[in-house]
Amino acid sequence: MSDYHINIFYSEEDGGYIADIPDLESCSAFGATPEEALAEVEKAKAAWLQAARDAGKPIPQPRYRPVIYQATG
Repeated sequence: MSDYHINIFYSEEDGGYIADIPDLESCSAFGATPEEALAEVEKAKAAWLQAARDAGKPIPQPRYRPVIYQATG
C-alpha cells in the first residue's frame, strides 16, 4: 500500500508551515519549519487513523495525487 500524500505550504496568516493530508478529512498540523510541520502531521495522521479504528469508521485508501503526478493522455 502506498502512503498518503502530504501537502506542505507556508501560511503568511499563521506565520509558519501547514502540513495537511487531503485523503484524511481535517488532518493537518502546524510547524515553524517544513520539517516540523511534517513531523507534527505524522503524529496527527497516527492519531486520526487510531481514532477511526476505535470508532469503527472506514479508513480511506490513499488516492490524492497532485496534478503533476497524474498521467495525461
